[in-house]
Amino acid sequence: MPKTATLRPRRTATAGPPTSLAGLLREWLPRQRWFAGKDRAPTEPNLLSMTELFPGCLHVLVEAGDCYQLLLTTREQPVPQLAHALIGRAEQGPLAGLTVYDALHDPRSARFLLERLRHPGTAGPLRFEADPAVRVPAGLQPRLLETEQSNSSLVYGDSFILKVFRRIEPGVNPDLEVPGALTARGCGRVPAPVAWFRTTYPMGATLGVLQPYLPDARDGWALALRALASEDDFTDASWELGEAMAEVHLALASAFPCGGHDDGGRTAAAMAERLTAAARVVPALRPHVRGLRAAFDALTACGPGPAVQRVHGDLHLGQVLRTGGQWFVIDFEGEPSRPLAERRAPQSPVRDIAGMLRSFDYAARQRRPWRPQWARRCREAFCAGYAERADWDPRTEHALLRAHETDRAVYEVLYEARHRPDWLPVPMAAIERLAVRGG
Repeated sequence: MPKTATLRPRRTATAGPPTSLAGLLREWLPRQRWFAGKDRAPTEPNLLSMTELFPGCLHVLVEAGDCYQLLLTTREQPVPQLAHALIGRAEQGPLAGLTVYDALHDPRSARFLLERLRHPGTAGPLRFEADPAVRVPAGLQPRLLETEQSNSSLVYGDSFILKVFRRIEPGVNPDLEVPGALTARGCGRVPAPVAWFRTTYPMGATLGVLQPYLPDARDGWALALRALASEDDFTDASWELGEAMAEVHLALASAFPCGGHDDGGRTAAAMAERLTAAARVVPALRPHVRGLRAAFDALTACGPGPAVQRVHGDLHLGQVLRTGGQWFVIDFEGEPSRPLAERRAPQSPVRDIAGMLRSFDYAARQRRPWRPQWARRCREAFCAGYAERADWDPRTEHALLRAHETDRAVYEVLYEARHRPDWLPVPMAAIERLAVRGG
């Protein structure tokens, strides 16, 4: 394998037995934050496809319970600057003797990946596409964001941000589909996709999306924590955020087909099923199951609420940005643990509202003593701003809002138990409140 890289794509192939990588990935994959199979029995990695993007950089899809996208850089000699991204040294197979790294940490590979996006075309099953109306300059310096969660993101020159999806599912990813559709509808609350790449083998799937980066923006989570630390009021910002979210919901309703009203019984059954599954994993949930089920049961008797439509699906303060006095909404993937078809299906917009209300609660619990009054004021302001723009008030749908907030808290409990056990007391406090007092 050459030490230097060029832009010329070489052979593209589905690899044979992963003799070089399987052993390395078996140890490395479960340690990654974005690996979703931590609570399952280990699965032997199975190489699905391997494409040489350019000499020294491989694009790999591997099946390990789920399908994951990897970009690997190989070097003949260890590179001290990439020690934190080391996957291992291959001892056998076609990569024998080479040291393998996660290429997204390698500036050289990251620069070449941007060049691929700047020049639409194909590389084996990979398709690189772009909005011809947007010019992406050459030579932008990459940096990998440290806030890696379910995906990885590279910022190029404070001008563009590339989200590289890690867990791959068949179909168009909502993070490409939704911002593109909203932009076409004239909605200015989302950064428009400017380039993206996808694969056609072993399935059709979106792999990554490049969008404008808002360098001066701060996410809602950071702004909320700053307001809490300085004891500043956050209700005006919360009101404006509610108004912005209503605008996005209205645009989503015009850009995608809407359904009728939610089937309360079916939604309640699905929520109860998720609660049962979560209680199997998190014993602390079990004493509250009866009280939480009451919130779901109430769905069958309450009004229908607003019609179902495309929604954000995982709305919280970390998914909104503020710059120039405006709120922007990002990350339309939905909850990564749910199937893609479910995330793309029309749902009640109350789901998003409940997600944001839970996020205010999360922020208020970041300091001791925690600030329940701060959270209540923000929740009230957010709903008021939403009502002003949407022409319907989420506060009048109490049973619907309670059920969705309870469902969201159950999701949070499961997420924290799996990924951040130290944070588990935060959603558990909400679980106790919702189970005992009902809101």
